[in-house]
Amino acid sequence: MPVHQTRGERVVDIFFYALLTVAAFSTVYPFIYLLVISLNETQDALRGGLYFWPRKLTLENYLYVFENQRLARASLNSVMRTVIQTVLSVFACGMLAYVLSRKTFIFRKAFSLTLVITMYVSGGLIPTYLLIKNLHLLNTFAVYIVPGLVSAFYIFIMRTFFEQLPDGLVESAYIDGANDFRIFTRIIMPISLPVVATVALYVAVGEWNAWFDNYLYNSRNENLAVLQYELQKMIQVVENTSETEGEGSTRIISPLTVKSTLTILVTVPILLVYPFLQKYFVKGLTLGAMKD
Repeated sequence: MPVHQTRGERVVDIFFYALLTVAAFSTVYPFIYLLVISLNETQDALRGGLYFWPRKLTLENYLYVFENQRLARASLNSVMRTVIQTVLSVFACGMLAYVLSRKTFIFRKAFSLTLVITMYVSGGLIPTYLLIKNLHLLNTFAVYIVPGLVSAFYIFIMRTFFEQLPDGLVESAYIDGANDFRIFTRIIMPISLPVVATVALYVAVGEWNAWFDNYLYNSRNENLAVLQYELQKMIQVVENTSETEGEGSTRIISPLTVKSTLTILVTVPILLVYPFLQKYFVKGLTLGAMKD
């Protein structure tokens, strides 16, 4: 049976629906605006007044971006970096989190304190560069993977989730003769999909958007350039040439339209992945934040 609402309850519902609608619109509109700018003719876009649809629809901005022959290689590097780092980082952080979640581990507090310190104290840029150099990671693909393989933040998220799992799962597995590695891979990880998906999404977004380590460690090797680094260089070229591009040329480019186009291109892959992880992502954040 439908529940009868009083006038005051209906007013409150309308107010909150309106508030949520405004919040959703303010979140989505910047992306819509960038999409409109990227699909509009450059010279016309500089006039302004574009809000919800292009005045002069064109794909010229996207064609200009895809003319860069290095983008294909850079995109492949970014995809490989994101996939490899996500898989390895989730697995490595999960193993450490599982160990720290076991109350029988006698060094549990000491290791946890050490990880907390790393979250607030850093060696600095120069010592980090020297360490990377001494490890012979400069101008190698491994420099994208090894330094960020383990994160204290992700370890604590996964540890909190693991601590809420019933102890009987591990104890019964011990009785059946399973070792810790087998318990972790066959029991803990399969039933921890919410927190695994949460951490995987965090890592994937961070790796997909990363470019500074490319600038620091691999700038001399164009074959190891990632997508974000190549796009940043493209923006710099456009900003330096946009004032003279129209002289003697039929093409007029603008930093505004190019930046909008690049933003759309780098955002779409994450938007395509997120819906598949959303239910696990929300559940993982909720359960990982509570403790009995």
